[in-house]
Amino acid sequence: MSAAQVVLVTGADLAPQAVEMLRDYTIVYAGKTPDEQQLIALCHEHQPVAIIVRYGRITPAVIAASTQLRVISKHGTGIDTIDAAAAAARGIAVKAALGANAAAVAEHTWALILACAKDVARLDARMHDGHWDKSTHKSLELKGRTLGLVGLGAIGVRVAAVGQALGMRVLAHDPYAKALPAGVENVALADLFAAADVVSLHCPLTPDNSNMIDAAALALMPDGAILVNTARGGLIDEAALLQALQNSKLRAAGLDSFCIEPFSGDHPFAHQPNVILSPHIGGVTGDAYVGMGTAAAANVLAVLAMLDGEARAAA
Repeated sequence: MSAAQVVLVTGADLAPQAVEMLRDYTIVYAGKTPDEQQLIALCHEHQPVAIIVRYGRITPAVIAASTQLRVISKHGTGIDTIDAAAAAARGIAVKAALGANAAAVAEHTWALILACAKDVARLDARMHDGHWDKSTHKSLELKGRTLGLVGLGAIGVRVAAVGQALGMRVLAHDPYAKALPAGVENVALADLFAAADVVSLHCPLTPDNSNMIDAAALALMPDGAILVNTARGGLIDEAALLQALQNSKLRAAGLDSFCIEPFSGDHPFAHQPNVILSPHIGGVTGDAYVGMGTAAAANVLAVLAMLDGEARAAA
């Protein structure tokens, strides 16, 4: 193997354990917020055999800029920032670090659900301002309520288990799920929206489900429902959600993903009191950082080893 082979990381760092796994390659970092032109320039200059995607979008122009590129490996689970069709057209593998941050995202999902149900942020702000709302406040008790999960992969299964432990009925909609945990009911999407007191999104973003949570979907939900999104921002029609929050159709929403990121301070959600916001950090923990990095590196090594084997066999 040539020491000149480069792995481009679209970020400023990688877990030391992942760096060690890639010790036979030269790692080039693109920086914290690389844009398309920066990535194109780096690909032209270094001709990477692999890209580990942390931030930024991998467009057809980025993919075309390296004639040596063989694999694009996501430092995470969602590959919607990678043009998979453009990669496939050039025979470039696209891999995701499936399950590497599942525990972290599931925990953050419950942090948002509970913050919405118990009004944690508002009560905290009121107490810091000197108020004591014990005689007037009523939180939402989750025992006996219905939790609806859109997507039942590694994250959704963990969220379901906590819901069951809290005494909730758990519904799921996932046409690709091979098996359901005991006690979880697989239902049609419209039926899930109509029955769930808490709707939580755990599916990838695809052209087919963009704006899945639109005005019609929100209208199906019970009055006072909670919506949580730790998946992808494009799943939600943000204008429709804002209206549902403003007219109290929904009790609250907990959002970790947005249509445009980074989230800007003048976004209408920033001024809406019944929405809990976090900056797409559901999967960002120390453990998940290592897990995603090592999984991304392992995917790079596996694809390159397979291709090397195929080349030797053909020689």
